[in-house]
Amino acid sequence: MTSLFETLRDRAQKRARYNETVAELSATTLDTRLDLDIYKDDIPRIAYKAVYGA
Repeated sequence: MTSLFETLRDRAQKRARYNETVAELSATTLDTRLDLDIYKDDIPRIAYKAVYGA
């Protein structure tokens, strides 16, 4: 059985990866994002799928 601390640690690590992914995608140039068909409003959704799946 997973302990409470392991669950909290896992969630904190995923949230940190989510924040890093959002920051990295946001830091790309507009030209790069458009080439990849990524729009600014899509960044949180893309980051969420990359980290949490679904």
